[in-house]
Amino acid sequence: MAPKANSTENRTRSSISIFIVICMCCFFYVLGAWQKSGFGKGDSIAVEITKRTDCSVLPNLNFQTHHSGPKSTQVLSNPVKKFKPCHYRYTDYTPCQDQNRAMKFPRENMNYRERHCAPQNEKLYCLIPAPKGYVAPFPWPKSRDYVPYANVPYKSLTVEKAVQNWVQYEGNVFKFPGGGTQFPQGADKYIEQLASVIPIANGTVRTALDTGCGVASWGAYLLKRNVLAMSFAPRDSHEAQVQFALERGVPAVIGVLGTIKLPYPARAFDMAHCSRCLIPWGANNGMYMMEVDRVLRPGGYWILSGPPINWRTNYQAWQRKKDLEAEQQKIEDVASLLCWDKVSEKGEIAIWRKRVNDMSCPNINDEDKLSKCLSTDPDAVWYEKMEACLTPLPQVNDPDEVSGGEIKTFPARLNSVPPRVSTNSIPGYTTESFQKDNNLWKKHVRAYKRVNKYLDSGRYRNIMDMNAGLGNFAAAIESPKLWVMNVVPTIADMGTLGAIYERGLIGIYHDWCEGFSTYPRTYDLIHANGVFTLYKNKCKMEDILLEMDRILRPEGAVIVRDHVDVLIKVKSIASGMRWNTRMVDHEDGPLVPEKVLFAVKQYWVAGENNKTATA
Repeated sequence: MAPKANSTENRTRSSISIFIVICMCCFFYVLGAWQKSGFGKGDSIAVEITKRTDCSVLPNLNFQTHHSGPKSTQVLSNPVKKFKPCHYRYTDYTPCQDQNRAMKFPRENMNYRERHCAPQNEKLYCLIPAPKGYVAPFPWPKSRDYVPYANVPYKSLTVEKAVQNWVQYEGNVFKFPGGGTQFPQGADKYIEQLASVIPIANGTVRTALDTGCGVASWGAYLLKRNVLAMSFAPRDSHEAQVQFALERGVPAVIGVLGTIKLPYPARAFDMAHCSRCLIPWGANNGMYMMEVDRVLRPGGYWILSGPPINWRTNYQAWQRKKDLEAEQQKIEDVASLLCWDKVSEKGEIAIWRKRVNDMSCPNINDEDKLSKCLSTDPDAVWYEKMEACLTPLPQVNDPDEVSGGEIKTFPARLNSVPPRVSTNSIPGYTTESFQKDNNLWKKHVRAYKRVNKYLDSGRYRNIMDMNAGLGNFAAAIESPKLWVMNVVPTIADMGTLGAIYERGLIGIYHDWCEGFSTYPRTYDLIHANGVFTLYKNKCKMEDILLEMDRILRPEGAVIVRDHVDVLIKVKSIASGMRWNTRMVDHEDGPLVPEKVLFAVKQYWVAGENNKTATA
């Protein structure tokens, strides 16, 4: 009987061994899959940090507009540095376009109106206050026509431009009838004239540049035609014109054609426009027209309206016959040199079309007529000196081929692979990686909406993406209710802004160690993906956060996506800036070390029992 008992015992042991082996195989299979997914990286640290930072989607972070500041109820274990309000005189402070500092620079070629940022020892380490009575802007499209007076309390333009219908003051609001210096009867009728020549209606023209934009009525009325205009004007005697544009919900920045290149990539805009913008186009050997040529897409359109166009008819009223005749001739000569085709001149509006490639232009290789720019990277523009030279277009094999590749009409181009990506012009980006990243950001945005249900409701009109990559965040939330300023940091590994424009989006190059070219309180929502990791050891974290606070509206929202260790520091500083904050897990779970910090800027205005900083 003993051998039989041993046989039974061996079978039992064998069954147990097999069971153990199967369990171990299953365990290591699951563990391997888990680690491959990315969850296993630093998991114990992530779990501990998750516990410490209360990472969950919590309902008590309020994204609604109340016009009064909710008091934070969070108690932080570590002492937080509290930033005091700046003095009331800094209500409209622009750190890189300060009027007093500007006067120290030469006036030649508008140098004094360009960016001149405060040195480190002059930076403000305080919170820019909103003016008394500040309220949330009207929702779009009402904001196009009305702006609360308390938000931009400057009446000078209502007097200076009264005849031209720029802006009118009515009670406690400004009204914008849609007029301009060159179109006092309204931007709509003016755009209809342009559309009779330029294919605006069919989506061929999507991105536009408005130089010397005033209050941006041209860009405002293009929006209903699905055209997105980047408008710019200097901070000058026409107080707050760019600020008015942004309060209206229209894209705009402080800027000027001066001595340095525009902060936009080559071949970006489908259309460029100047309406009595007072830019001396024929001066400096046509340098400004050559800069427009650089940023204009092959086959794009340039519109010039007002003096000197049609000088023969209007010279008596303008009292500048000889000057105007010579000025228009210079413009015609430079346009001919650049091989621009004049497609229309009617009344005081002239329209040229840029060449589609350099093969079709006989002047390109004639160095005696036209010098080529020596830079090998036409997108290297940050503080680069502007020169009177031609930026060569990408080579083609056929006279009818469009340099840089054909672009689809909008909205098809939004999610199509940009030509710069499909031709491998941006190292590290392929068609496959673009499509993968595009889908990933759709997933991220769905997760954002679960936390902030107002994201695409119209609550946020002016949105900024501080580190835009290929523009996939903007593409994922694209809507007529909003627009996104896609910022590509100048220290980013690759200049992707050209691809962003090829998608029918707009943006700008910028260094976040400096102030952005805008007024305070001009953005409703700011998105920052990996910004603080990117700028680690480049400049102080609080410098970037204070600049974010300056350009964010009271009760505006912030979404910061970064590594958890970085976000803990951001959260600590933000808590001293009158921001209500809450950190949440990555949508793939608490073990992913990347987290998302949501914040809402509290409502407060100058003089509300605030002890100001001594500045």
